[in-house]
Parts: sequence; structure tokens; C-alpha cells
Amino acid sequence: MDWSLARDLGTKLLLAGGGALLLYWTVSAVRLVISARGINPLIKQFFTKVASGQIDGAYLLTTKTYRQHVNRQQFIRFLAGLKLNKYRNLRSGRPRIQEGQIMLTVKLKSEGGEELPLDFTFVKAEDSWRVERISPISD
Repeated sequence: MDWSLARDLGTKLLLAGGGALLLYWTVSAVRLVISARGINPLIKQFFTKVASGQIDGAYLLTTKTYRQHVNRQQFIRFLAGLKLNKYRNLRSGRPRIQEGQIMLTVKLKSEGGEELPLDFTFVKAEDSWRVERISPISD
């Protein structure tokens, strides 16, 4: 086999592999964006309800499974332990998809620069997203 032919074939294979990888990444990114639609409004609604004292409303944004494992009093104690009233800004990270669930890290920031990262897990229940799990991230 001629060296220039092998080099041309190698270049074409490398370009084809790069194109396939780019196509896979693009499809994955589009799938993630489409799947995660509706989560940001849910997070905003959740924190708005908590901030306005509508704890029962925030509790109802969770799944039945969550409510079976965490009763209302435990939910209230959990939120009180987070001391959410000192945080003013919210920034969400990149969503991750795993087995039909979407995980998202949300960082709450205080005016003093203190951060509280929370991991949220969401599942789709009856055509709308619900909170399946909330946990603080410890450093």
C-alpha cells in the first residue's frame, strides 16, 4: 500500500470519527436541553414558595416518594436548618441525566458571598417535573 494512500485514508477516518463525536455531542446536548425544560421554573416556584412562607406549597412540589420518606415536619426542619433567609441569589449548574432523572446543583449566594450548594434530583410525574431529592453538598 502506498504511504500517501494510507495517510489520506487515516485523515479521512480521523475526520469521520471527529464528525461522529461532534454529532453525538450535539444530539446529547439537544436531548438534555429538551428533557430539562420546565425545571428552572420549578426551582423558581419552589424557592418563591419557601420565601413567602408557603411551605406546604413547596412540599407539594415534591414527589409522592419523597413525601413518603420525608414527612412535613422533617421537611420544615430541613429547610429551617438550611437558613435560607440569608441567601438572595440563585445560580443553577448544568443538568445531568441519569436513568430518567435529572440532577442539578443549585448554588444559593448570600450578599456576604457565602454559598450554599444544594443537589436537586427531579423526576417527571404526570407530565410535570417534581423534586425527588434535595441534599446539601458538604465540602
